[in-house]
Amino acid sequence: MNGKDERGTELRQLFFETAKELLQALNDSALKLEKNPSDAEVVRDIRRTVHTLKGDAAACGFRELSELAHEIEDALAVESALAHASLPDISFTAADLFADMLAAYRSGKRVPDSTSLRALIRKLNPASSQAKTGRKSRKSTGGHWSEYEQLAIANALAQARSVLHVTVTLDPQCAMPLAGRQLVHSALKHLGEILAQYPPANSASVGRVVEFALATEKPASQVVSKAKIPTVTVKAKAEVLERAARTTKAVAESAVDAPETQPVGTPDKTAQDSANAGGNAVSHQPENILRVDAERIDNVLNLVGELIIGKSMLQQALNELVAADPKHPARGKFIEAMGFQARVLGDLQRSVMKIRMVPVDQLFRRFPRVVRDVARQCDRDVALMITGENTDLDKTILDAIAEPITHLVRNAVGHGIESASERAAAGKPEQGTIRLNAYHQANQVIVEVSDDGRGIDVERVRAKAIELGLTNVGEASRLNESEVLRFIFQPGFTTAQEVTEISGRGVGMDVVQSVLQRLKGTVDVDSRPGLGTTFRLRLPLTLAIIKALLFRVEQRLYAIPLNAVVEISRNLESEVHQVDHYEVLTLRNEVLPLVRLGRVAETGLDSRKLFVLVINVAERKFGLIVDSLDGEEELVIKALDGEAISTDLVSGASIMGDGRVVLILNLAAIIDHFARSRSAGTRTPISGLLLSRPDQAPVVRGAAGGHA
Repeated sequence: MNGKDERGTELRQLFFETAKELLQALNDSALKLEKNPSDAEVVRDIRRTVHTLKGDAAACGFRELSELAHEIEDALAVESALAHASLPDISFTAADLFADMLAAYRSGKRVPDSTSLRALIRKLNPASSQAKTGRKSRKSTGGHWSEYEQLAIANALAQARSVLHVTVTLDPQCAMPLAGRQLVHSALKHLGEILAQYPPANSASVGRVVEFALATEKPASQVVSKAKIPTVTVKAKAEVLERAARTTKAVAESAVDAPETQPVGTPDKTAQDSANAGGNAVSHQPENILRVDAERIDNVLNLVGELIIGKSMLQQALNELVAADPKHPARGKFIEAMGFQARVLGDLQRSVMKIRMVPVDQLFRRFPRVVRDVARQCDRDVALMITGENTDLDKTILDAIAEPITHLVRNAVGHGIESASERAAAGKPEQGTIRLNAYHQANQVIVEVSDDGRGIDVERVRAKAIELGLTNVGEASRLNESEVLRFIFQPGFTTAQEVTEISGRGVGMDVVQSVLQRLKGTVDVDSRPGLGTTFRLRLPLTLAIIKALLFRVEQRLYAIPLNAVVEISRNLESEVHQVDHYEVLTLRNEVLPLVRLGRVAETGLDSRKLFVLVINVAERKFGLIVDSLDGEEELVIKALDGEAISTDLVSGASIMGDGRVVLILNLAAIIDHFARSRSAGTRTPISGLLLSRPDQAPVVRGAAGGHA
């Protein structure tokens, strides 16, 4: 791939990234316009956004999108457009079609048809079709330049440079017109700077007429003489581009003005970069924002993880040295150096993690449009309240929870919020409210999706669970409300009376649960009949490095996130009691359900001491019975070989400084397994499920794709 192709690829990639922000800005403005149709400033914001999208698309060669955006821009320039009640709907339709076109460009598929949107535009501005025809006629009379070529010409004229419009006719007998066109280009390049060319240099067109916009100090006669190449060209002429100054001045001014009110960075910087590439010295303020591929950040974070493992190895070696020779003269220097390394490594880790952190507003800002569309579809009046949008979260996690939160929001509108008549009969405001909130809590981020709707009927859920065979009547009667509500996360579970496009298929809540488990997070639900429902997603700040508590079960080493541990209790085997197929422990007048990771103790060992780790998972307390503790450690999470681990009870693994492999347990999956086995009246030792081949250590993938 040559340098020009690489620049084109980078430009298109930048366009796709900025286009997403522009479409979000277009949706935001359309929502504002829908609430206040007479706001002329919002219409101007929409026009500026569409203008920027048009210019960026033209620079990347996406002609269909650029032309469509141009038509919308022209239609919005008409004063009468503000009086059209359909303007918000046209903006929403345009945003959706633009998104489909971008997806088509990205995947190399056919661009979707825009006939229906063009029809709406003609209703908005009947003169737009005439304007389009006028543009075509002007183009045929000499204005072949693209938006960015016009900008380059305007900048050159603004700097008082002389710009010539050079038209060259190739010899009809020239056997290689493409090569002839290149010869003319090379000849003119020595006389000045070529700002524009038609057909473009990379075009396969075999037309015999080539036009150039040439910024030069040479007289027109010298340019014409240079363009006449024997056996290649037969005619050449050069005209001073004075009319272009008037034509392109408006283009340049609008392109310069657009970024001042853009809500998403400076997308028009692409236009300036494109002009600079042609040699124009466009002055602009330097940006402090640098776009970096997430994979590069992941690589840096992975290397930081390897450094942490190296630190553990050095610490292990130092411990062995001190044990062998406590009075070694280098002992103090080693300890000092290790302390310094630990501090620097901690700062490096935090800095890299901050690079990966983005505000949840990047996710939240898409939901006003989702709520608006679903509310219209369900004939509901719903307002969306957003708080905590500046809370930072790992970009990887943010992308992963987009689908679960979208389902929860759609479900809240379709299932939770009542109709206006129902709400009025219940003494509620006719407009329902959905709230999105995010906040930090210890080493977790909590994302809440709540509504003030009808709530979830617990008894109906209980009956449905019995009907589907998820539990029996006796067990269901003993479950509290929180435990009953957990059934809604089972695959295929739904209490909807009818199937709609929004809900009723029993698909979605199980996806929410599985995604959260994969992210080492949890989801719990709190609902009150007639008052509303809150779904609470608990997510780790990062998936790469965790503080963990190490312990042993049956001589194997395991770890759990330290922030999940409430306390550690030391008890005797005789203090553990059996109640309805599961073990419990009375701890400070509170009955604590126990999960035994190993096998049940043999008879006669009632005096054996055990450790009970009191953990909190989704606001439910459980006790993990373990054999011994190995202390705390900062662990770098590594990928596991799927052949060695055949269960979701393990969320990852790590390598200790002495080479030992430690499995990191998935607490949410363990608790779910415990609940299912309790309902079935069976008990399988969890330790026997952790490895498909218990006699071997699991295979952990290293940083370079190898194995440890």
